[in-house]
Amino acid sequence: MKPEFRVSARISKPVGEVFDAVVDPNKLGAYFVTTGGGASAPLVEGSTVIWWGDVPVEVEKVVRDEKIVLRWDGGAVEDQDYKTRVEMKFDRLDDGGTMVTIAEGGWQESQAGLQKSYLNCEGWTQMICCMKAWLEYGINLREGYYPSETRGEPARENNNRGA
Repeated sequence: MKPEFRVSARISKPVGEVFDAVVDPNKLGAYFVTTGGGASAPLVEGSTVIWWGDVPVEVEKVVRDEKIVLRWDGGAVEDQDYKTRVEMKFDRLDDGGTMVTIAEGGWQESQAGLQKSYLNCEGWTQMICCMKAWLEYGINLREGYYPSETRGEPARENNNRGA
């Protein structure tokens, strides 16, 4: 079984506003990439941006108000580094809202790859919920979400098992 997932949420804002909340580093840093220096730059096709101060994110494709495709480190498995592919889709709804779908895949088919996919599924689910709360209600759900972030550290696989 190939480790991959898809998460979705409806956001009660126009597609342009929702898309900008991901592309604009200041907006993304307000609800998701809130520690470690936030996001280094806007998501521009062909560029590499840095999230959380040390995570390189390759921007493969950007289609305004429709799609963003990213690649980033999938982690080392058996001493081999590889990248996973993240695709974000933004669908304009008849009621003026936006359906956001985030899919990620490309992990190696192993127990380690499966575990890493679970962690990222948790992270993208949390991101989409935080984006909804921030855009619709001005609430930053990310603040204090993980114990490490209460200490000003980015959330990592091994630093959130207690305060």
